[in-house]
Order: sequence, then C-alpha cells, then structure tokens
Amino acid sequence: MVNPYFSMLRQQSEYAGVSHAAVGDPGAPVLVLANSLGTNRRLWSGQVGDWARDHRIVCFDYPGHGSPVWRETPSIRAIAARLARLLDHLDVERYAFCGLSMGGAVGMELAALHGARLQRLVLSNTAASFGDPAFWTARGATAVDAGVAALADATLARWFTPAFAADNPSVVAFYRAMLCATEPSGYRWCCNAIRDFDFRDRLAAIRQPTLVIAGAHDAATPPAQGRELAAALEGGDYIELDAAHLGNAGAAPAFTAAVRAFLADAAQPPTLAGSHDLGQQ
Repeated sequence: MVNPYFSMLRQQSEYAGVSHAAVGDPGAPVLVLANSLGTNRRLWSGQVGDWARDHRIVCFDYPGHGSPVWRETPSIRAIAARLARLLDHLDVERYAFCGLSMGGAVGMELAALHGARLQRLVLSNTAASFGDPAFWTARGATAVDAGVAALADATLARWFTPAFAADNPSVVAFYRAMLCATEPSGYRWCCNAIRDFDFRDRLAAIRQPTLVIAGAHDAATPPAQGRELAAALEGGDYIELDAAHLGNAGAAPAFTAAVRAFLADAAQPPTLAGSHDLGQQ
C-alpha cells in the first residue's frame, strides 16, 4: 500500500466544509476522484502515483469520512454542489472525473451540473439507483446504534472476493481500519444520500465520453447494472474486471491501466491555476 504519494494524500485543506487534497503538477490536466461509502481519499493510494504522472489529482472526503458532518438534508446532489464550489475555489476550469460506487453517483450529478466542463467520466462499480431504500435506512441506523465496526465484516465481504482477501490480508486490514474510522453520524448521512439517489430518468443529461467499470464478482452493483448503465449513456463504454465492489483495489493494475488509457484519449489543456498545495491542518 505504500507509494510516494501516500503522505501527500494525508495532507489536506478544507473549503466549504470539504476536506480535500491535491497531488501532482499544478499545470497538468485535472482528474477529480470520488470515493465509495465507508472510505476516504486514501481509497486511491494504489492509483495516485500512476495517474499523477499526467494529471493534477484532486480528491476529497464525504461528511464523517474526513469532512465535518454537514447540516443540510443528505443528498448526492448536495455533495456535488459542494464539490463544484471547491473546484471553483481551486480555479478548475475543465476536468476529468473518476468515481467509485457512491462516487459514481456524485459524478453523474456533476456531469449534469457542469456539462462540457466535465470532459471525461469514469463510473466504477456504481448504478443510477442503489436499490431498496429500507436497506440504506437500516444500515445508517446500525452505524449510529452499534458503530460502523458492526458493519465491517459484511462490508468487506462485498468489497473483496474471498480469494483476494485470503491472498492480501494487509490490504483488507487497511480498508477495515479506514471503514471503522468513519464517524457513525456521517456514515448515516451518506447512507441517506445514497438511499434517495435516483438518476435513472436523467441519464440522457450525461453527454460526456464515459467509461463504465464493473466487477465480475460485485454483489453490490452487479455487472448487469453496469452494462445497463453503459447502454443508457450516449458515449458509454463498458469493461468488466475480475474483482468485487472495490475494483480499484481488487484488480488494481487492470483498473489503473484502463482509466489511464481512457483518459489518454482526451487532449485536455492545463486547468488548475496555482499550486494550491495543501498544508497540514
């Protein structure tokens, strides 16, 4: 899990209640990364060293996952709106976006909000709607009543295949610690945002070239959902990796290479003015 950018991901600033970090050449094209529920920006530790060779990476944290818990009604659109304010603050004019699971939902909202400003979109292990609302209500309640650790075993079983978990115990331990560090109230806030997200009738608003990545063993957002999502998008391509829900961790080399190749198709001019190197809070 160690790479030269790991300590940089720990450095952060906060704007509009959003804890964030930026890594890479300030003059390079910008790539914004959005995490899954129960993770923070260190989710991308295995990718940042590669992608930062060609991009300025901007990553951020959700309420209770590194950012303070926000007072407004939970929604994916509220996250996208705060992230849009952050990107304005960082003078980001155009950018690419890669989001995993909940992060993919944020990407859909931003694609509709920003139009051509968001130039290329990666939607990984995600869906336009996340199933039974009662499941998310109950999951958030468990986090508050029993602690996020009570959800850890079931969550990790969705994140990784049994074979990957057996072969990579240190990786699983890294993500378990990340999950269990999440504040229960923030976890519930995000569960409620996921519960109420439904983008199915708005998919036509996504006109950007889009890469949909699914995991062959993903029970949370199965490949059928990924194929359906890609088919509904005008510029949607689809790939399937040998992984469960955290495709960027469970199939890291293939995931990293696929996103790099997709982004390389775009000729983006420098879009982040100033270094905005983020000092320790």
